[in-house]
Amino acid sequence: MSLAHTLGAPLDTLVQQVLGEACERGLRLSTAESCTGGLLASVLTDVPGRSHAFERGFVTYTDEAKCELLGVPLDLIKRHDAVSDPVARAMAAGALEHSRADIAVSVTGYADGSAPEGRAGLVYLAAARVGRPTITLKEEYGDIGRERVRERAVVAGLELFRSQIV
Repeated sequence: MSLAHTLGAPLDTLVQQVLGEACERGLRLSTAESCTGGLLASVLTDVPGRSHAFERGFVTYTDEAKCELLGVPLDLIKRHDAVSDPVARAMAAGALEHSRADIAVSVTGYADGSAPEGRAGLVYLAAARVGRPTITLKEEYGDIGRERVRERAVVAGLELFRSQIV
């Protein structure tokens, strides 16, 4: 049983759609994840016969990892915070640059109440595709718990992939 199936039928259907459309168009996908800790990559590799559309994923939980693996400038993180639109954009761009993917989605956020005051559940996502403008998304889920924030961020990430595939 796939992780997407375990998380629920709507998520499983969305994963199937994203991978199906990517396979039909010969597109390769990559992820750059912080607060989701590889959960988005995991659901993209769970589908037999379609997971080959997934090229690679980066789990960059720390600022150092974002810099070292994705090339996100440290001064950008210091100026805007790791959980910000500019950093999400830089993460997606870095995932494209450091992979053979056609589309990359990044996720950075605060998954629970240990976030700075008032920022629990704040998530920024970005989707970059070769030859197209990067799309960003700001989600404010609130302090709904780590698991639910991560699940919702995965759904948002899949929706971003879908928007860049078509």
